[in-house]
Amino acid sequence: MSLIIVGSLALDTIEAPAGSVAEVPGGSSSYCSIASSYFSTAGIVGIVGDDFPDSVISLLKDHHVNLDGMKIAAGKTFRWGGRYADNFDDRTTLFTDLNVFEDFNPILPDTYKNADYVLLANIHPGLQNHVLDQLESNAFVVLDTMNLWIDTALDDLLALMKRVDMLVINDEEARMLTNERSYGKAAKKLQAMGPEWVVIKKGQHGALLFHQSQVFSVPGLVIDEVKDPTGAGDTFVGALIGYLAQSKDHSFDNMKLAVVFGSVLASFCVEDFSVDGITYLDESELETRYDEFVIMSQF
Repeated sequence: MSLIIVGSLALDTIEAPAGSVAEVPGGSSSYCSIASSYFSTAGIVGIVGDDFPDSVISLLKDHHVNLDGMKIAAGKTFRWGGRYADNFDDRTTLFTDLNVFEDFNPILPDTYKNADYVLLANIHPGLQNHVLDQLESNAFVVLDTMNLWIDTALDDLLALMKRVDMLVINDEEARMLTNERSYGKAAKKLQAMGPEWVVIKKGQHGALLFHQSQVFSVPGLVIDEVKDPTGAGDTFVGALIGYLAQSKDHSFDNMKLAVVFGSVLASFCVEDFSVDGITYLDESELETRYDEFVIMSQF
């Protein structure tokens, strides 16, 4: 596999102003792998219970996701439930049932160990370090993390950051790690911690890409109706690394394109519940949405 994604596979229950859904595909790996499939074939490493729906497995296979690294264990699949306020900025976690995910120990199949690109999706940084220990290649590594690990596993996270090429983080998490409210100062401090590339996500306001002294800003697309922002960040980073794995070009101009394509897929994600917004998109839909970003960014 040229691209591997290590993260969670879950079943979500979501309540939002536009409606609610129960027991739908969730987890970072689900969003990341489907988003990346529009550019590359990804292999995932994860664990599910023996109750994991066949329909979700079929969906992943339809998107050419390699499941050699997915373990099916006796017991229940990881489940998460959340409720969104009318402004979508406030989210309440209703429940988190780790189930089989509590004992997750990511083991790379031999066919994954020489990957060119690795996405460490949102799981404990200790497990992410364990994944890198198993690699036999000099892969380009993208790290996605969250405020929970900054609060509870900071030492592991800081050690991990020294080993990755790109950090993808949201603006709140960037402030937590650096104590800086200025994006520029925060990015410099984050780069000093290890990653050469830093992407700071700003939610509906877009994202910033930093590399040395270069900065690129991609806007947030104005969406008529947001139904469910769950997984938008995972979709963003999944499309980003999927495009990189396809192009194998680490120039700043190409990295800008990767950030734009991440934003394109994320804009589809929020328009429907679960992964429904990013499944079975055709090329014309992607091209039209890409053009919208181009037009909006020109002056």
